[in-house]
Amino acid sequence: MGLYDRVLVPTDGSAETRRAVEHAVSLAAEHDATLHAVYVVNTATFASLGAETTTEGVSDLLADEGEDALDAVAEVASEAGVPVERVLLNGTPSREIVRYAEDNDIDLIVMGTHGRGGIDRLLLGSVAEKVVRSSQVPVLTVRVAD
Repeated sequence: MGLYDRVLVPTDGSAETRRAVEHAVSLAAEHDATLHAVYVVNTATFASLGAETTTEGVSDLLADEGEDALDAVAEVASEAGVPVERVLLNGTPSREIVRYAEDNDIDLIVMGTHGRGGIDRLLLGSVAEKVVRSSQVPVLTVRVAD
């Protein structure tokens, strides 16, 4: 057994996240680990919809985006010969990432951060920061934007 047997990489499907995915795949390959690719459909998105709006179509659209994001991670992992567990979750991203990591004996979470500071971080919040603050599992952040 290596230092890391199970590496988790959350993805939002953005091009910027690819850098974190590549880093996670590289670590998983180096340690003969399984990569757990996680996409969280942010159910808070539904809170801003009016009561007359159907959430079924929005939910399906977000789940499709999640599957596409997981496909992209699986492709990078496949090229490196790394086994992948694909997981689509619903909820608040930071909470679901931490819960999944702890429930599945994940050894390391590798996730991207945009490196925002000041008022941007205060107003927008940071999923990575929330995960770092609340996870019992070690978290490696990879800056994905300049």
